Amino acid sequence: MAALKIKKGASSHSAYDLRDSHSQLERSHTLAVIVDNEAGVLARVIGLFSGRGYNIDSLTVAEVDHKGHKSRITVVTTGTESVIEQIKAQLGRIVPVHEVKDLTVEGHPVERELALLKVSGTGDKRVEALRLADIFRANVVDSTLESFVFEITGTSEKIDAFADLMRPLGLSDVARTGVAALSRGV
Repeated sequence: MAALKIKKGASSHSAYDLRDSHSQLERSHTLAVIVDNEAGVLARVIGLFSGRGYNIDSLTVAEVDHKGHKSRITVVTTGTESVIEQIKAQLGRIVPVHEVKDLTVEGHPVERELALLKVSGTGDKRVEALRLADIFRANVVDSTLESFVFEITGTSEKIDAFADLMRPLGLSDVARTGVAALSRGV
């Protein structure tokens, strides 16, 4: 194996971040992980990601089977196909994990996210914020004389676009749930 010829100080990144220009492209994947609903399971799943330097773009967790004590962890992560396969294999080896599905591979999944956005402003900015909220089908869930709190659901891209338009109008705070996803069809 040939040594890497990198000048000292040439890169501020870790050697793990050096990529072969001929390697696979990174792509976002949505993984659905069915686990036992018990203490410490989420920490073990997240520990797998952090321990190997994988990033989590979005994370949601909720109980889906009360009688069976099962929860669903939906993780959106980015990586090459080989990295995603490695993540799925390692997740499958964790004892309380019952099933790992790559919803992205199964077909374009149905993905939605909920966000609350606080927009502060008066006069024309307030009117414009309401007009844009109507276009994006966002609901006003709280209103004062100085601000609105909007509730919006949709794809992450839709929420990003709405937030980008609200920034110049006085966007002051954002809370997002993360992606919830299901595969299409049967």
